[in-house]
Amino acid sequence: MTQIHLLGTRRFAPFFWTQFLGAFNDNLYKNALVVMLTFHTASWTTLAPETLTNLAAGLFILPFFLFSATAGQLADKYDKARLARLVKLLEIVIIGVAALGFYLHSLAVLLAALFLLGLQSALFGPVKYAILPQHLSEEELVGGNALVESGTFVSILIGTLSGGLLAGSNLTPGWIAFAGFLVAVAGYAASRGIPAAPAPSPRLRVNLNPLTETWHSMVFARENRTVFLSIIGISWFWLYGALLLAQFPVYARNVLGGNEALVTVMLAIFTVGIGTGSMLCEKFSGRHVEIGLVPFGAIGLTLFGADLALTSPAELPAGAPLPLGVLLATGTCWRILFDLFAIGAFGGFFVVPLYVLMQSRSAVEHRARIIAANNILNALFMVVGAVAAGGLLWLGVSIPLLFGIAAAFNALVAVFVFRQMPEHFIRLLASLVIHAIYRLDTRGLDAIPESGPAVLICNHVSFVDPVILMAAVRRPICFVMDYRIYAAPGLNFIFRNVHAIPIAPAKDDADIKEAAFARAAAALRNGELIGLFPEGKITRDGELNVFRYGVQRMVAETPVPVIPMALRGLWGSFFSRRYGTAMRVPSCIRPFRRITLVVGDPVPPKAVDPDDLRTRVTELRGGMV
Repeated sequence: MTQIHLLGTRRFAPFFWTQFLGAFNDNLYKNALVVMLTFHTASWTTLAPETLTNLAAGLFILPFFLFSATAGQLADKYDKARLARLVKLLEIVIIGVAALGFYLHSLAVLLAALFLLGLQSALFGPVKYAILPQHLSEEELVGGNALVESGTFVSILIGTLSGGLLAGSNLTPGWIAFAGFLVAVAGYAASRGIPAAPAPSPRLRVNLNPLTETWHSMVFARENRTVFLSIIGISWFWLYGALLLAQFPVYARNVLGGNEALVTVMLAIFTVGIGTGSMLCEKFSGRHVEIGLVPFGAIGLTLFGADLALTSPAELPAGAPLPLGVLLATGTCWRILFDLFAIGAFGGFFVVPLYVLMQSRSAVEHRARIIAANNILNALFMVVGAVAAGGLLWLGVSIPLLFGIAAAFNALVAVFVFRQMPEHFIRLLASLVIHAIYRLDTRGLDAIPESGPAVLICNHVSFVDPVILMAAVRRPICFVMDYRIYAAPGLNFIFRNVHAIPIAPAKDDADIKEAAFARAAAALRNGELIGLFPEGKITRDGELNVFRYGVQRMVAETPVPVIPMALRGLWGSFFSRRYGTAMRVPSCIRPFRRITLVVGDPVPPKAVDPDDLRTRVTELRGGMV
């Protein structure tokens, strides 16, 4: 069952539509105001349009700095469902203020309403992400966050387009307020269906000082390194995305030679990409957070961001601005649109797991305040990104070069992310490669514990057996492997980063052997999984070799359960030795060969015996080798 089913549940759907309509309304009013002030500046003020648009952006984001910390406290102290309803009532009042501004033809009142909408968004932010872990199970968090992220970007797009259409039409400005009022009322109606979300810290005393409480929120966020790094990653994503989105209008006009229709298509393609990547996260994650998607997403953001910069034309096409149809007839335009789609998709891969990590690893009693810290840093990063982009453009940097610079900085982020979680990324790549080659079925994976130590043993049929286990098992595995293969040039980098343990026969190097058992014991004491192929070599006849006594010694020194597993369907494959030397007989390549991993019941450490384990693995394998 995919995440779509959540939209039919009361514990998610009302919240989803509340959030969707809120983001829609924010962007409807904000963009309508910006368009109106850009094209009808003289009737409202003597300020330049550029000044007004930057002032509007600043007023909307300022409340995130001033009130996010207080909002986090309120979400930890009070029922989040009740807070959501109060915030939606506040939204209705704010739209009333906007209507008054249109009636009085007062720019000050309209900007005040924009500031208040920013306040309303800041108040709802901690509720938005802190409520999900209360209403969704751990298996549903990835799908729930994917729906929220994709829905948010779709609502931003629709709201932005609707605001622009209303402001550019011949209708009176009061229709903007009327549309906002209808959306706000619909949002409040949706919020009425949100189930209760009891406060985790009802005795919390609210501190109204934004400076001290912002500091406290940052302290909470830094208590868990994984949570804090997730927040930094999320903030970087918003900087990168906001920097790109801010350039779309000028990029479409001055670089691609298009008009407003091209800007709309670019926004739509980017939004569809974000939605696609977010929704695919659950499929790639197996309904559990897949940290390996984060470096995968960072690499995609870098590559396609760089391609966007390199593909951009150096000169305006003749006759610009050109109709959308003329531009779409060129290969360059389609490549740029594909780059935007890919940036959005890889952005979804990057950010959704980080949101799940932030939610699931945060301490329950101050989760909302940690999310408030996230909102503050998001806003700070976006402001820094906007200032940096503005400064570079002022210095004469072209927009394509600006995209290239952003991609270069993102490459540094990708390197940093990989260094933090290399084994997760390599395991994700293993999964992608194996599923591209084989049709992998699994049985009994629930026997492998979600946490805690265990030794996994398996028959050894081919050279890709460890890769298949990495692709199938949701937890990282420390494989014990032959020291000569471990030291192989080009492969050693991978083996080191997945924390493989090299071992040698005592006759070759007794010190390496003893060090291997010591490292395995330390990993088990640390709650990790150890992977072993007790035969010690790949089968040459399809039958199991004799199991060695290493696993018995390992669990005798560090008592943990041993979980027998068996691979089926690999005998005769390109990577097996059925035809003598492996990987030498092209005729045995069969795309999408069906293979199966079968997992048996755990064996207590006191009952571990090599011959008994061999019998168990033989039974699991059955007649299919």
